[in-house]
Amino acid sequence: MKKVFSIFALSICMLFSINFAIAQEEASEASQEVAQEEVVQEVPQAEEAAEVAAPSFTQELKKRFIEGGPGFMGIVLLCLILGLAIAIERIIFLNLATTNSKKLTQEVEDALSSGGVDAALEVCRNTKGPVASIFYQGLDRAGEGVESAEKAVVAYGGVQMGQLEKNVSWISLFIALAPMLGFMGTVIGMIQAFDKIEAAGDMQPSLVAGGIKVALLTTVFGLIVAIILQVFYNYIVAKIDNIVNDMEDASISLIDILVAHKK
Repeated sequence: MKKVFSIFALSICMLFSINFAIAQEEASEASQEVAQEEVVQEVPQAEEAAEVAAPSFTQELKKRFIEGGPGFMGIVLLCLILGLAIAIERIIFLNLATTNSKKLTQEVEDALSSGGVDAALEVCRNTKGPVASIFYQGLDRAGEGVESAEKAVVAYGGVQMGQLEKNVSWISLFIALAPMLGFMGTVIGMIQAFDKIEAAGDMQPSLVAGGIKVALLTTVFGLIVAIILQVFYNYIVAKIDNIVNDMEDASISLIDILVAHKK
């Protein structure tokens, strides 16, 4: 939970920094536009007719983000930052937790045959990953019998699985929250558009264009955030499933090794 709060605080700082940078860029662009207008008044008409370069992708994205409104767009951006932070942390953790279970099983079997349980425990102690931790717990209870070792393996396997799935539910929350916030922005934008129509007493396209534009932008950005986080979420879930399958296969192999060693 402390990691989640630290990530949340860091994301808020990043969000304020981004908003501040956007404001600074807007101010600089405004000053540049004023300077350009002064220069344009002095240049010949032939230069005024020159083709203006198309804005870059980042400029267009920033423009659309500002047009969508800092309120809902900022919250949607915060969902993206938090979701990506948790997803990257989980991916790094899961990659570090991945081990060659077949190689470890062979090393444990060789250590049991040559040096007994203590040698096998030393092999597990020097190996990282959930499979090695499960092996260590099972071997530590091997002196009490195979059934005790099997119960220890099953119990500690559940603990390791919980560590693998830690904070993954937060990513699914942000996947659901981002488009919902976008749809809320859509509803609010439509309400603002109808308020302008009611205040003007006339149906003019210019009155409703702004509200509808904000509504569509918030929806688009919410869906983009959900799509990005969904890709990371599916990768993490698939990675967890692979590790869990390795844990189960390795646990069965360990019990078979203990049974053969007791004979």
